[in-house]
Amino acid sequence: MRNPFKPTAGATPPDLIGRAGLLDEFEYGLQQGSGAPGLLTIITGSRGIGKTVMLSAAERIARTHGWAVISRTANPGFLAGIGDDMLRLVEELGEGPPTRKITAFSAAGFGLTTQLPQERSADWRRTGNELLRLLDAKGTGLVITIDEIHAVDRTEISQLAAEVQHFIRDGLPIGLIFAGLPSAVSDLLNEGAATFLRRADRINLHEAAIAEVTASYSELFSEGGIGVSPGLVSEAAEATEGYPFLIQLVGYYLWLEAGKASWKLDASSVHSAINAAQRRNTLVVVESALSDISDKDREFLDAMALQDGPSAAGLIGNIMTAKPNVVSKYRKRLIAAGLIESAGYGKVDFAIPGLRQYLRETASA
Repeated sequence: MRNPFKPTAGATPPDLIGRAGLLDEFEYGLQQGSGAPGLLTIITGSRGIGKTVMLSAAERIARTHGWAVISRTANPGFLAGIGDDMLRLVEELGEGPPTRKITAFSAAGFGLTTQLPQERSADWRRTGNELLRLLDAKGTGLVITIDEIHAVDRTEISQLAAEVQHFIRDGLPIGLIFAGLPSAVSDLLNEGAATFLRRADRINLHEAAIAEVTASYSELFSEGGIGVSPGLVSEAAEATEGYPFLIQLVGYYLWLEAGKASWKLDASSVHSAINAAQRRNTLVVVESALSDISDKDREFLDAMALQDGPSAAGLIGNIMTAKPNVVSKYRKRLIAAGLIESAGYGKVDFAIPGLRQYLRETASA
Protein backbone atom coordinates (compact mmCIF):
# COMPACT_ATOMS: atom_id res chain seq x y z
CA MET A 1 0.00 0.00 0.00
CA ARG A 2 1.39 3.39 -0.99
CA ASN A 3 1.88 6.11 1.58
CA PRO A 4 -1.60 7.66 1.94
CA PHE A 5 -0.47 10.83 3.71
CA LYS A 6 -0.16 14.03 1.67
CA PRO A 7 1.93 16.68 3.48
CA THR A 8 1.76 19.12 0.58
CA ALA A 9 -0.26 22.32 0.45
CA GLY A 10 -3.68 21.62 -1.00
CA ALA A 11 -3.20 17.86 -1.43
CA THR A 12 -6.20 15.80 -0.39
CA PRO A 13 -5.46 13.84 2.81
CA PRO A 14 -6.75 10.29 3.35
CA ASP A 15 -9.10 11.48 6.08
CA LEU A 16 -10.56 14.95 6.72
CA ILE A 17 -10.14 14.61 10.48
CA GLY A 18 -12.42 16.87 12.49
CA ARG A 19 -14.05 18.39 9.41
CA ALA A 20 -17.24 16.31 9.26
CA GLY A 21 -20.32 18.38 8.54
CA LEU A 22 -18.54 21.68 7.88
CA LEU A 23 -19.63 21.73 4.23
CA ASP A 24 -23.17 20.47 4.76
CA GLU A 25 -24.66 23.95 4.34
CA PHE A 26 -22.74 24.42 1.11
CA GLU A 27 -23.94 21.08 -0.25
CA TYR A 28 -27.52 21.91 0.69
CA GLY A 29 -27.12 25.22 -1.14
CA LEU A 30 -26.13 23.38 -4.31
CA GLN A 31 -29.41 21.48 -4.12
CA GLN A 32 -31.45 24.65 -3.53
CA GLY A 33 -29.80 26.82 -6.18
CA SER A 34 -29.53 30.59 -6.53
CA GLY A 35 -29.63 32.63 -3.34
CA ALA A 36 -29.06 29.74 -0.91
CA PRO A 37 -26.90 30.97 2.01
CA GLY A 38 -24.42 28.09 1.79
CA LEU A 39 -23.39 29.12 -1.72
CA LEU A 40 -21.58 32.09 -0.21
CA THR A 41 -18.89 30.78 2.17
CA ILE A 42 -15.68 32.11 3.67
CA ILE A 43 -13.07 29.76 5.13
CA THR A 44 -10.49 31.16 7.54
CA GLY A 45 -7.76 29.83 9.79
CA SER A 46 -4.05 29.92 10.46
CA ARG A 47 -1.41 28.66 8.06
CA GLY A 48 -1.44 24.91 7.56
CA ILE A 49 -4.85 24.47 9.20
CA GLY A 50 -6.39 23.00 6.03
CA LYS A 51 -8.09 25.87 4.19
CA THR A 52 -6.99 24.73 0.73
CA VAL A 53 -8.01 21.15 1.49
CA MET A 54 -11.48 22.39 2.43
CA LEU A 55 -11.72 24.29 -0.86
CA SER A 56 -10.81 21.11 -2.72
CA ALA A 57 -13.47 19.20 -0.80
CA ALA A 58 -16.07 21.82 -1.74
CA GLU A 59 -15.05 21.58 -5.39
CA ARG A 60 -15.49 17.80 -5.36
CA ILE A 61 -18.94 18.16 -3.82
CA ALA A 62 -19.92 20.75 -6.45
CA ARG A 63 -18.79 18.52 -9.32
CA THR A 64 -20.65 15.58 -7.80
CA HIS A 65 -23.82 17.65 -8.02
CA GLY A 66 -23.09 18.52 -11.64
CA TRP A 67 -21.96 22.10 -11.09
CA ALA A 68 -19.12 23.65 -13.05
CA VAL A 69 -16.13 24.76 -10.98
CA ILE A 70 -13.59 27.52 -11.55
CA SER A 71 -10.71 27.31 -9.10
CA ARG A 72 -8.19 30.13 -8.75
CA THR A 73 -5.52 31.37 -6.38
CA ALA A 74 -5.67 35.09 -5.66
CA ASN A 75 -2.61 36.11 -7.66
CA PRO A 76 -2.56 39.51 -9.38
CA GLY A 77 -4.76 39.33 -12.47
CA PHE A 78 -6.76 36.35 -11.23
CA LEU A 79 -10.05 38.09 -12.10
CA ALA A 80 -9.13 38.16 -15.79
CA GLY A 81 -8.26 34.49 -15.51
CA ILE A 82 -11.73 33.73 -14.18
CA GLY A 83 -13.20 35.63 -17.12
CA ASP A 84 -11.19 33.52 -19.54
CA ASP A 85 -12.30 30.34 -17.77
CA MET A 86 -15.92 31.44 -18.07
CA LEU A 87 -15.51 32.19 -21.75
CA ARG A 88 -14.12 28.71 -22.34
CA LEU A 89 -17.07 27.18 -20.55
CA VAL A 90 -19.53 29.22 -22.61
CA GLU A 91 -17.99 27.93 -25.81
CA GLU A 92 -17.84 24.37 -24.51
CA LEU A 93 -21.52 24.45 -23.62
CA GLY A 94 -22.55 26.36 -26.73
CA GLU A 95 -21.08 26.67 -30.18
CA GLY A 96 -17.61 28.10 -30.09
CA PRO A 97 -16.52 30.58 -32.80
CA PRO A 98 -14.42 29.17 -35.64
CA THR A 99 -11.64 31.58 -34.71
CA ARG A 100 -11.01 29.70 -31.48
CA LYS A 101 -8.55 26.85 -31.74
CA ILE A 102 -9.14 24.03 -29.25
CA THR A 103 -5.77 22.66 -28.16
CA ALA A 104 -6.86 20.28 -25.40
CA PHE A 105 -10.01 18.78 -23.94
CA SER A 106 -10.72 17.08 -20.61
CA ALA A 107 -13.68 14.73 -20.73
CA ALA A 108 -13.70 14.48 -16.93
CA GLY A 109 -15.23 17.92 -16.50
CA PHE A 110 -15.39 21.43 -17.85
CA GLY A 111 -11.80 21.57 -19.01
CA LEU A 112 -10.88 23.30 -22.24
CA THR A 113 -7.47 24.69 -23.06
CA THR A 114 -7.69 27.10 -25.97
CA GLN A 115 -5.94 29.92 -27.74
CA LEU A 116 -7.88 33.15 -28.11
CA PRO A 117 -7.17 35.63 -30.88
CA GLN A 118 -5.14 38.44 -29.36
CA GLU A 119 -7.62 41.13 -30.44
CA ARG A 120 -10.61 39.48 -28.72
CA SER A 121 -11.51 40.65 -25.23
CA ALA A 122 -14.69 39.44 -23.50
CA ASP A 123 -16.78 41.54 -21.18
CA TRP A 124 -16.56 39.90 -17.75
CA ARG A 125 -20.13 40.36 -16.54
CA ARG A 126 -21.69 39.65 -19.92
CA THR A 127 -19.73 36.43 -20.25
CA GLY A 128 -20.62 35.39 -16.70
CA ASN A 129 -24.28 36.14 -17.30
CA GLU A 130 -24.30 34.09 -20.49
CA LEU A 131 -22.53 31.16 -18.83
CA LEU A 132 -24.82 31.12 -15.81
CA ARG A 133 -27.93 31.16 -17.98
CA LEU A 134 -26.58 28.22 -19.98
CA LEU A 135 -25.87 26.29 -16.79
CA ASP A 136 -29.22 27.25 -15.27
CA ALA A 137 -30.98 25.81 -18.31
CA LYS A 138 -29.20 22.52 -17.57
CA GLY A 139 -30.27 22.59 -13.92
CA THR A 140 -26.80 23.31 -12.55
CA GLY A 141 -24.63 26.33 -11.86
CA LEU A 142 -21.12 27.65 -11.33
CA VAL A 143 -18.96 27.57 -8.18
CA ILE A 144 -15.92 29.85 -8.02
CA THR A 145 -13.29 29.12 -5.37
CA ILE A 146 -10.56 31.63 -4.51
CA ASP A 147 -7.62 30.60 -2.33
CA GLU A 148 -5.10 32.75 -0.44
CA ILE A 149 -7.01 36.03 -0.60
CA HIS A 150 -4.37 37.46 1.74
CA ALA A 151 -1.90 37.39 -1.16
CA VAL A 152 -3.56 39.89 -3.49
CA ASP A 153 -4.74 43.48 -3.65
CA ARG A 154 -8.28 43.82 -2.30
CA THR A 155 -9.45 45.66 -5.43
CA GLU A 156 -9.88 42.52 -7.52
CA ILE A 157 -11.51 40.61 -4.66
CA SER A 158 -13.98 43.45 -4.11
CA GLN A 159 -14.71 43.65 -7.83
CA LEU A 160 -15.40 39.92 -7.99
CA ALA A 161 -17.69 40.16 -4.97
CA ALA A 162 -19.61 43.02 -6.59
CA GLU A 163 -20.11 41.07 -9.83
CA VAL A 164 -21.24 37.95 -7.97
CA GLN A 165 -23.72 40.08 -6.05
CA HIS A 166 -25.27 41.18 -9.39
CA PHE A 167 -25.56 37.55 -10.48
CA ILE A 168 -27.31 36.65 -7.23
CA ARG A 169 -29.74 39.56 -7.65
CA ASP A 170 -30.58 38.25 -11.11
CA GLY A 171 -31.38 34.83 -9.64
CA LEU A 172 -28.51 33.11 -11.43
CA PRO A 173 -26.92 29.91 -10.00
CA ILE A 174 -23.59 31.13 -8.67
CA GLY A 175 -21.55 29.99 -5.67
CA LEU A 176 -18.46 31.72 -4.26
CA ILE A 177 -16.03 30.35 -1.67
CA PHE A 178 -13.06 32.31 -0.36
CA ALA A 179 -10.22 31.03 1.79
CA GLY A 180 -7.58 33.08 3.54
CA LEU A 181 -5.95 34.21 6.75
CA PRO A 182 -8.22 35.91 9.29
CA SER A 183 -6.58 39.30 8.66
CA ALA A 184 -7.44 39.21 4.96
CA VAL A 185 -11.03 38.22 5.63
CA SER A 186 -11.48 40.99 8.22
CA ASP A 187 -10.13 43.60 5.82
CA LEU A 188 -12.31 42.33 3.00
CA LEU A 189 -15.51 42.40 5.04
CA ASN A 190 -14.87 46.01 6.00
CA GLU A 191 -14.67 47.22 2.40
CA GLY A 192 -17.71 48.76 0.73
CA ALA A 193 -17.95 46.70 -2.45
CA ALA A 194 -17.76 43.45 -0.52
CA THR A 195 -19.98 44.23 2.48
CA PHE A 196 -22.64 41.82 1.20
CA LEU A 197 -20.13 39.06 2.02
CA ARG A 198 -20.83 39.68 5.70
CA ARG A 199 -23.91 37.52 5.15
CA ALA A 200 -21.69 34.64 4.00
CA ASP A 201 -21.33 31.44 6.00
CA ARG A 202 -18.10 31.49 8.00
CA ILE A 203 -16.04 28.35 8.52
CA ASN A 204 -13.29 29.02 11.05
CA LEU A 205 -10.95 26.06 11.05
CA HIS A 206 -9.38 24.85 14.28
CA GLU A 207 -7.28 21.92 15.44
CA ALA A 208 -8.69 18.40 15.34
CA ALA A 209 -9.27 16.48 18.56
CA ILE A 210 -6.31 14.25 19.46
CA ALA A 211 -8.67 11.31 19.96
CA GLU A 212 -9.83 11.66 16.34
CA VAL A 213 -6.23 11.79 15.13
CA THR A 214 -5.40 8.66 17.13
CA ALA A 215 -8.38 6.80 15.71
CA SER A 216 -7.52 7.82 12.15
CA TYR A 217 -3.86 6.80 12.53
CA SER A 218 -4.83 3.44 14.03
CA GLU A 219 -7.19 2.68 11.17
CA LEU A 220 -4.78 3.71 8.41
CA PHE A 221 -1.82 1.83 9.90
CA SER A 222 -3.98 -1.26 10.32
CA GLU A 223 -5.11 -1.06 6.69
CA GLY A 224 -1.50 -0.69 5.61
CA GLY A 225 -0.37 -3.71 7.61
CA ILE A 226 1.90 -1.65 9.85
CA GLY A 227 2.58 -3.07 13.29
CA VAL A 228 2.67 -0.42 16.03
CA SER A 229 1.56 -0.34 19.67
CA PRO A 230 -1.46 1.77 20.71
CA GLY A 231 0.78 3.76 23.03
CA LEU A 232 3.08 4.82 20.21
CA VAL A 233 0.11 5.72 18.01
CA SER A 234 -1.17 7.97 20.81
CA GLU A 235 2.26 9.56 21.20
CA ALA A 236 2.42 10.32 17.49
CA ALA A 237 -1.10 11.77 17.51
CA GLU A 238 -0.28 14.03 20.46
CA ALA A 239 2.80 15.32 18.64
CA THR A 240 0.55 16.71 15.89
CA GLU A 241 -1.35 18.91 18.39
CA GLY A 242 -4.36 18.29 16.13
CA TYR A 243 -2.84 20.55 13.48
CA PRO A 244 -3.84 19.23 10.00
CA PHE A 245 -0.51 19.86 8.27
CA LEU A 246 1.39 18.18 11.11
CA ILE A 247 -1.08 15.28 11.05
CA GLN A 248 -0.08 14.67 7.44
CA LEU A 249 3.63 15.23 8.10
CA VAL A 250 3.83 12.90 11.09
CA GLY A 251 1.77 10.24 9.29
CA TYR A 252 3.94 10.54 6.19
CA TYR A 253 7.20 10.05 8.08
CA LEU A 254 5.76 7.24 10.21
CA TRP A 255 4.86 5.40 7.01
CA LEU A 256 8.34 6.08 5.62
CA GLU A 257 9.99 4.72 8.81
CA ALA A 258 7.75 1.63 8.75
CA GLY A 259 8.87 0.87 5.20
CA LYS A 260 12.47 0.75 6.40
CA ALA A 261 11.75 -1.82 9.12
CA SER A 262 9.57 -4.56 7.67
CA TRP A 263 6.40 -2.51 8.25
CA LYS A 264 6.84 -2.23 11.99
CA LEU A 265 7.25 0.85 14.17
CA ASP A 266 9.11 0.95 17.47
CA ALA A 267 9.80 3.86 19.82
CA SER A 268 12.97 4.86 17.99
CA SER A 269 11.35 5.00 14.55
CA VAL A 270 8.30 6.88 15.90
CA HIS A 271 10.54 9.50 17.50
CA SER A 272 12.54 9.83 14.27
CA ALA A 273 9.32 10.40 12.33
CA ILE A 274 8.07 13.01 14.79
CA ASN A 275 11.40 14.89 14.70
CA ALA A 276 11.45 14.86 10.88
CA ALA A 277 7.88 16.14 10.77
CA GLN A 278 8.62 18.95 13.21
CA ARG A 279 11.68 20.05 11.23
CA ARG A 280 9.64 20.13 8.05
CA ASN A 281 6.85 22.07 9.77
CA THR A 282 9.38 24.64 10.95
CA LEU A 283 10.73 25.13 7.46
CA VAL A 284 7.43 25.21 5.58
CA VAL A 285 5.03 26.81 8.06
CA VAL A 286 6.81 28.56 10.94
CA GLU A 287 9.56 30.37 9.01
CA SER A 288 7.11 31.29 6.27
CA ALA A 289 4.67 32.75 8.79
CA LEU A 290 7.39 34.93 10.32
CA SER A 291 8.82 36.14 7.02
CA ASP A 292 6.58 39.20 6.63
CA ILE A 293 6.07 40.47 10.19
CA SER A 294 7.54 43.66 11.64
CA ASP A 295 10.28 43.89 14.25
CA LYS A 296 7.70 44.99 16.81
CA ASP A 297 5.51 42.00 15.97
CA ARG A 298 8.53 39.77 16.52
CA GLU A 299 9.26 41.46 19.85
CA PHE A 300 5.71 40.69 20.98
CA LEU A 301 6.09 37.04 19.95
CA ASP A 302 9.48 36.75 21.64
CA ALA A 303 7.90 38.03 24.86
CA MET A 304 5.22 35.36 24.59
CA ALA A 305 7.81 32.67 23.95
CA LEU A 306 9.41 33.31 27.34
CA GLN A 307 6.33 31.73 28.94
CA ASP A 308 5.37 28.06 28.83
CA GLY A 309 1.64 28.51 28.33
CA PRO A 310 -0.87 31.25 27.48
CA SER A 311 0.54 34.73 27.95
CA ALA A 312 -1.12 37.56 29.85
CA ALA A 313 -1.22 40.91 28.07
CA GLY A 314 0.09 42.68 31.16
CA LEU A 315 3.18 40.49 31.37
CA ILE A 316 3.87 40.92 27.64
CA GLY A 317 3.64 44.69 28.14
CA ASN A 318 6.11 44.56 31.02
CA ILE A 319 8.62 42.57 28.97
CA MET A 320 8.25 44.92 26.00
CA THR A 321 8.09 48.00 28.26
CA ALA A 322 5.05 49.01 26.22
CA LYS A 323 1.78 50.69 27.17
CA PRO A 324 -1.46 48.68 27.16
CA ASN A 325 -2.75 50.36 23.99
CA VAL A 326 0.45 49.40 22.14
CA VAL A 327 0.21 45.81 23.38
CA SER A 328 -3.43 45.69 22.29
CA LYS A 329 -2.51 46.96 18.84
CA TYR A 330 0.05 44.22 18.19
CA ARG A 331 -2.15 41.59 19.81
CA LYS A 332 -4.91 42.36 17.30
CA ARG A 333 -2.46 42.37 14.40
CA LEU A 334 -0.99 38.99 15.27
CA ILE A 335 -4.39 37.40 15.88
CA ALA A 336 -5.55 38.71 12.50
CA ALA A 337 -2.41 37.27 10.89
CA GLY A 338 -3.20 33.85 12.32
CA LEU A 339 -0.01 33.64 14.41
CA ILE A 340 -1.63 33.80 17.84
CA GLU A 341 -5.11 33.26 19.24
CA SER A 342 -7.15 34.30 22.23
CA ALA A 343 -6.70 31.95 25.19
CA GLY A 344 -9.21 33.41 27.62
CA TYR A 345 -9.69 36.81 29.17
CA GLY A 346 -6.59 38.94 28.65
CA LYS A 347 -4.48 36.02 27.42
CA VAL A 348 -3.12 34.79 24.10
CA ASP A 349 -1.33 31.67 22.92
CA PHE A 350 0.49 30.58 19.78
CA ALA A 351 -1.74 29.39 16.94
CA ILE A 352 0.99 27.48 15.07
CA PRO A 353 2.66 24.39 16.54
CA GLY A 354 6.40 24.72 16.87
CA LEU A 355 6.36 28.52 16.84
CA ARG A 356 7.19 28.91 20.56
CA GLN A 357 10.12 26.48 20.36
CA TYR A 358 11.45 28.12 17.17
CA LEU A 359 11.36 31.59 18.75
CA ARG A 360 13.21 30.31 21.81
CA GLU A 361 15.88 28.60 19.75
CA THR A 362 16.48 31.57 17.45
CA ALA A 363 16.52 34.00 20.38
CA SER A 364 19.16 31.95 22.20
CA ALA A 365 21.19 31.60 19.01
